[in-house]
Amino acid sequence: MVEAGFPISMAAAFLTLLLVGVAEWLHLRRVARVKTLAFGPSGRPSHWARLTPLLRTLACTSVSWALSVLLFVTPRVHDANVVQPEDYRHVVLVLDVSPSMRLQDGGPERDQSRMQRASDVMESFFKRVAIQQYKMSVVAVYSSAKPVVVETNDVDVVRNILNDLPMHYAFPVGKTDLFSGLNEAAGLSKGWQPKSTTVIVISDGDTVPATGMPTMPASVSNVVVVGIGDPITGQFIDGRQSRQDAATLRQIAVRLGGVYHNGNANHLSSDLLNQLTSAEEKSVWEAMGIREYALVVLTLGAATLLFLPLLLFYFGASPAWNRSVSGRGAARYLNTEG
Repeated sequence: MVEAGFPISMAAAFLTLLLVGVAEWLHLRRVARVKTLAFGPSGRPSHWARLTPLLRTLACTSVSWALSVLLFVTPRVHDANVVQPEDYRHVVLVLDVSPSMRLQDGGPERDQSRMQRASDVMESFFKRVAIQQYKMSVVAVYSSAKPVVVETNDVDVVRNILNDLPMHYAFPVGKTDLFSGLNEAAGLSKGWQPKSTTVIVISDGDTVPATGMPTMPASVSNVVVVGIGDPITGQFIDGRQSRQDAATLRQIAVRLGGVYHNGNANHLSSDLLNQLTSAEEKSVWEAMGIREYALVVLTLGAATLLFLPLLLFYFGASPAWNRSVSGRGAARYLNTEG
């Protein structure tokens, strides 16, 4: 509806500008004939009153444009349970699904698999943010990266993915290429609104490469790297010891301009969640749509047309002449001149 109504409103505004401009030009010619009567012996209005034709033209044009927009643009639904398409936020979860994420050293008591601990951390996130305002995407990472779900509103789909699914079978055996997941997240979010996306990386940091760090697009406002697994003891897998590589994960967070969080010991803190959500809040002017701007323009244009005649009557000429026309001074002046 906006696409159809906006050109019409612009055409209406241009037509109004043309017609009112011509009318003001004709009106100026008529006022020039009685300028002494209107403005006193000098025949000149006050300095601000010389802008009256321009103000009146712009006010009429503004009112015409605003009324056309209000006629054709669909009103926004202001309902806490209804999210406008442009108001959705995005979360891209880059999830490490390598076999090491199935080791049993997750959680404060080290009695969960790392994937189960990742599920608990994300469940805490789901319960403490306005999840209905988010579209969720999940990128699975092992030897490469695969998008599992893109822009879903159903958080249960994400819960099912986090519920210890053996997704590592979908990848060739190899080392964990976490940067490929970050590249996939950057590609998914590239066309979204600026600063509308939070990227959450969950990994044990095992066998992360030293080079190949991607650059996040303008749509990404926050990056949170969550480490899972015991960062000290670790467990053996495939003939080697696997533990959370906190130093590498912290370095990834710094290089991406984000924050690192040890999710093995604690859920995401309230301060961190406040930081993520406050960075996504829009200002009053950013939250306004074209219809709200049209209401503001309509109010200003209508107020100009309403008060301009009164201002011209009392302040359009010199103060002495304004006082005289309010009583019998003008008649005496005309008689004297006659």
